[in-house]
Amino acid sequence: MSIGVLGAGAFGTALAVALARNGAVTLWARDDGHVAQMRATRCNARRLAGVTLPESVSVTAEIDAAAASDLLLLALPMQQMAGFLAAHSTILSGRILVACSKGIDLASGLGPVALIARACPGATPALLTGPSFAADIARSLPTALTLACANDEIGEALQARLSTSVLRLYRTTDLTGAELGGALKNVVAIAAGVVIGAGLGDSARAALMTRGFAEMSRFATALGARPETLAGLSGLGDLVLTCTSTQSRNFRFGYALGAGESFDANTTVEGAATAKAVSVLAKKSKIHLPIADMVAALVDRKITVAEAARALLSRPLKQE
Repeated sequence: MSIGVLGAGAFGTALAVALARNGAVTLWARDDGHVAQMRATRCNARRLAGVTLPESVSVTAEIDAAAASDLLLLALPMQQMAGFLAAHSTILSGRILVACSKGIDLASGLGPVALIARACPGATPALLTGPSFAADIARSLPTALTLACANDEIGEALQARLSTSVLRLYRTTDLTGAELGGALKNVVAIAAGVVIGAGLGDSARAALMTRGFAEMSRFATALGARPETLAGLSGLGDLVLTCTSTQSRNFRFGYALGAGESFDANTTVEGAATAKAVSVLAKKSKIHLPIADMVAALVDRKITVAEAARALLSRPLKQE
C-alpha cells in the first residue's frame, strides 16, 4: 500500500520520513519552488531543518501524482483544510483519507473528519492524532498516537500500515473524542503558555491544565465523545505534552501573550482559531467553558492577561 502525504509542513514531512521505513512515500507540496529545494537538498529546510529525506520519499507539486497513492494522509493546517478538500474533492472521492490536523474550522465549526465527510461523501475518513512533535517523529524517537476510524476493520488495516518500530498506534472508533481532544488541548496549551509567560508559576499551570481537561471532557462528552477517549493519548496525553514543552507552537504563542512579547505571524497556531470556534459552539450548546472563552478573548485582544486572571480567580467557589 503506497502512501501519499498531502502537505509538506513540519508534521507532514516528519510522517513521510517515518513511514518511509515501511515503503515508498510521496510527499506533496503546493509550491514548485519548495519542491525544487527539497529535491535538490533532500531536506525540508523551510519546515524541518536538519532532517534528511530518505530516498524512498519522492517529492512532487503535482496533486494527481500524490493522489495516485493507495492511502492518503492530509497533513494540512486546519484553517486550510476546507478549501483544499473543496478544490480537490473529485480526486479524493472514494478514498481512505487520514486527517492529521488538529483543530476546528473557524468558518463552519467543523473538525477535519466532518470536513472530509462534507466535501467527499464517498470517502472513508480517519484521524491520526495524539502527543507528538514533528522533530521527535522525524528523529525516530518513540512516539504513540491514536488512530481513529469508525470502521474498525479499516482502522485495523491502517494501524498495521502506519505503525513502525518506533511509532506505535492505538486504535479507536471514537472519531468525535479523538478529534475534539486534539483540537481542545491546543486551546488549553495557549492558556498554559499565558500562565508561564505572565510569571504565575508552575502550580498555577498545573491547576489550569486540570481545569482545562475538565472543560475538554465536558464539551467533548456533550457532543458524543467517550470519556475514556479523552483520558487517552488524543486527549490527556496530548494535553500534557503541549502544555509543558516549548516545542509546542500553541504554548509559545500563549507565552508570548503572557509576557507581552511579539510572536511570528507566519507560525501556524491552531489553538487561536479553535478557541474562537469552540467559544461560539459552546455558547450555542449552553456549555460553560471559562478557559476557552478567556483564550478567545485574549487572542482577539478584548481583555488583558491581568483581567483574564482576575476573572478566572474570582469565579464562585464550588465542588470539584
